[in-house]
Amino acid sequence: MQIVLVRHGETEWSLSGQHTSRTDLTLTEQGRERAKRLGPALAEWNFALVLTSPLRRARETCEIAGFADRAEICEDLREFDYGEYEGLTTPQIRELDPGWSLWRDGCPGGEQPAQVGARADRAIERMRAADGDALAFAHGHIFRVLTARWLQMDAAAGARFALSAGALCVLGFERETEVIQLWNREP
Repeated sequence: MQIVLVRHGETEWSLSGQHTSRTDLTLTEQGRERAKRLGPALAEWNFALVLTSPLRRARETCEIAGFADRAEICEDLREFDYGEYEGLTTPQIRELDPGWSLWRDGCPGGEQPAQVGARADRAIERMRAADGDALAFAHGHIFRVLTARWLQMDAAAGARFALSAGALCVLGFERETEVIQLWNREP
């Protein structure tokens, strides 16, 4: 069994570095182009389950890649809720709170890393229950947390997994041990 993760394509805010959770942005032209290249990159799998975040940028990536007709909305794949930091860049946040770390502190009015970890655990459980490989379309920080949880690490360990817009990752097993088989591949 493999779990294939696809981060949504580029948006104006992912390009500018603004934290984007609830703001429902569409893809840029570059984001749509990369999403088109995902279809052939995903053709080697026969997915038993396809999930997508309910947010437009993930659903649009899923649709352009050719999986919208099979995709199920998964609320647990929503992006980390940035609360009062929605729309701000990390340098702007650090003007307000110089020592801030998303991975340690979470966001005022939003989520804490452990809360996102609990959502990631539920998504993993759902994908493990599929009768075969699973595909998920979602966001950078939730996927970084999900990967940390797959590897049986704290949610905060997601800080160690850089993930580009429109990139593809594969989680799987080496024998019975959960591993990363492919990370941050751009189609």
